[in-house]
Amino acid sequence: MTATLAHDNVASARRVSIPRGYRFELVKLVSQWRIRLLVLACWIVPALFVAAVSQQGTLPVDTLFGRWMHATGWAGPLVILGFAGTWALPLLTSVVAGDVFASEDRLGTWRHLLVAVRSPRRIFATKALASLTVILLLVAGLACSSAAGGVVAVGNQPLVGLDGHLLTPADAAGNVLLAWVCVLAPTLALAAIGLLGSVTLGRSPMGLLLPALVALAMQLAQMLPLPVAVRLALPSYAFIAWNGLFTSPAQLGPLLTGIVVSLVWAVTATALAYWLFLRRDFTNPSYDGSGRRAITTGLLPLVGLVAATVAVVAGATPSLGSGIEQDKVQRSVATAFAHLYRLQTEQLNRPDVTEAQLRTTATCTKGGGQVAGQGPGNDWRCVVSWHLPGVEAAGTAIYQLDVTADGRFMADGDGPKEVNGYFLVRTPIGDAPNPLWQFDGNVELLSTTLKGQLHAGNTP
Repeated sequence: MTATLAHDNVASARRVSIPRGYRFELVKLVSQWRIRLLVLACWIVPALFVAAVSQQGTLPVDTLFGRWMHATGWAGPLVILGFAGTWALPLLTSVVAGDVFASEDRLGTWRHLLVAVRSPRRIFATKALASLTVILLLVAGLACSSAAGGVVAVGNQPLVGLDGHLLTPADAAGNVLLAWVCVLAPTLALAAIGLLGSVTLGRSPMGLLLPALVALAMQLAQMLPLPVAVRLALPSYAFIAWNGLFTSPAQLGPLLTGIVVSLVWAVTATALAYWLFLRRDFTNPSYDGSGRRAITTGLLPLVGLVAATVAVVAGATPSLGSGIEQDKVQRSVATAFAHLYRLQTEQLNRPDVTEAQLRTTATCTKGGGQVAGQGPGNDWRCVVSWHLPGVEAAGTAIYQLDVTADGRFMADGDGPKEVNGYFLVRTPIGDAPNPLWQFDGNVELLSTTLKGQLHAGNTP
């Protein structure tokens, strides 16, 4: 009789609902001193950093949009975004998602949690949602803080895009917000890898470091001259592809591909973590993870995912090379120069000209013409030519280019001095940065493919 009543009481006990478990897990995370410190740092430090750098005489010109931090407040959050995609976001996902399950192993509280919640599925869901909430809070802090610091310190001014065209303050604000939203996809992929490592490796510190190590490996791979298909098949490319939002027209092909790949990684890694979590032994208080299971069920499926995404991207994009070709570099340099020449013309109060009137062209060679005009390298040289209305002779300017494997390039002016020979130009209201002295640009790795597909789709 007593056994029957006890069984009825257990059967009638209600499981903890997901909202209630989610609140409990969220409070547990936020109560940790390191999480509170991270939240405070993400909401304060970027604003102070952007405001301080924007007031200095020397700017981080080797960083994308760093040379414009004196001119507009919207350059600051993009500089922070470039840093965050490389270092901050992988480390944040490691601290939050990489430890959300391992902390229970260290404290030995799994049996108490199972008795209270009565459902491993709900435990996984609440912990994953709580860690996702904290990560989103940290990313929002980085974006809002850096934008506020830039706008307050410098002002709500227009932003020069990667192809030299000028974005209005409203367009700049919208693109900055969209760029931060786009990097949520690779951040979720790293967070899912953190969940997988935390579940698989138990109390081992490798679970905590896994997202950062994976991100570092992917960043190193992006620096290598890999084929376009391999580059786009890694979720880390979405940390770079937001650059395409700041060209006209926007280079959306690589960006959308990177986002889709990142979301596929996030779903796959989360599903693997969920499957492993439901099959682990909670009765062993000294559980330290299974190295063999980590390889067979955690690592090998992700390696297979890389192979599958490479195959899919390679099938969708005929080009298996670097994507950096001579004609693309020439078009990008000519377009950026034409836009920036008009900006310099406005600074000097000269008669306005249009891009059509300038008829700007660029002739670029690599390695002094001794090697094929393709691939990354710092040995690109371009001669830019343009025409002014009423002037018979064409103007020319020389640029030395450093083109990176991801398609970004920095053009360094090499004369004539009247055009790009000096850092500053003398304007009627004082000295101002010369937009033609150095400028950044972006070569769309998939531009030829996408244009061909669009043309084929529009053909009746």
